[in-house]
Amino acid sequence: MRDRPARVADVHEIAAAMPHTVRVEGPKGNPIYQVGAKSFVFFRTPQPDAADPDTGERYPDVIMIWVESEADKLSLIQDPDSPFFTTDKFDGHLSVLVRASRLGEIGRVELTELIQDAWLSRASYRRAERWLAEHRL
Repeated sequence: MRDRPARVADVHEIAAAMPHTVRVEGPKGNPIYQVGAKSFVFFRTPQPDAADPDTGERYPDVIMIWVESEADKLSLIQDPDSPFFTTDKFDGHLSVLVRASRLGEIGRVELTELIQDAWLSRASYRRAERWLAEHRL
């Protein structure tokens, strides 16, 4: 499979394809993907902690994706050129943020792995083990 730049539609497609996933709407109609009532992909509404540093305008397109560990989070956000970031509000929270407008900076394959790992980090042990047994060599 050839890789291509990731798109917002891919986030929805990949998250929805994970087993036992439910898509719910946040209080402002924002999509949230959950497994076992635990969010693993969350489309944020504009918030003061994620804003343009020059204008102060809140980013309208931030997606929060859970990660398994602080080390995973740091590996995604430590490069200043990475589209992934965090804010002080998320210190100690096992998630990364990415603007939808920057998803094309990563490939669909990387996005798939990231969302699968997000699902695995939030799914029950039994569901995660079953999925891993079916999908990993």
